[in-house]
Amino acid sequence: MVRPRTATFDKKKVVAENRRARYDYAIEETYEAGIALTGTEVKSLRFGEGSIAESYAEVKEGEVWLINANVPEFSHGNRYNHEPKRPRKLLLTAREINKMFGAVARQGMTLVPLSVYFNSRGRAKVELAIARGRKAHDKREHEKEKDWKKEQGRLLRNHG
Repeated sequence: MVRPRTATFDKKKVVAENRRARYDYAIEETYEAGIALTGTEVKSLRFGEGSIAESYAEVKEGEVWLINANVPEFSHGNRYNHEPKRPRKLLLTAREINKMFGAVARQGMTLVPLSVYFNSRGRAKVELAIARGRKAHDKREHEKEKDWKKEQGRLLRNHG
């Protein structure tokens, strides 16, 4: 059976990326989710500020929440400014939420945000992955495999 291709999302402006996640986790599935933001959070993200390095997502009461994502306060936000590390609701369909809940509850998977970006319509989105944590020996094995594939490509290019 042919494995389906990973979904590519329409990323116009990437604000924050969790590059460590692809090393620490084996990515199973990815989803695109909207984020419920306040006005000053959107302005802060448009200036390219924000970090999802230590963040994760969790399913609570039929909703998915982005926890520990840092969106710094907007410089001109005065009294309408937001809390930098508040939990933010992710906008997904009920079917996607149920699938995520099942994966996290039964299979011991984790919901990891991979990137925060703006799509072509100017909407803030999160690329969210259902992932399984890698142990240290799995990480080493994955690195060896990646290096070997790179070397194979070089050899084929030079001699083929």
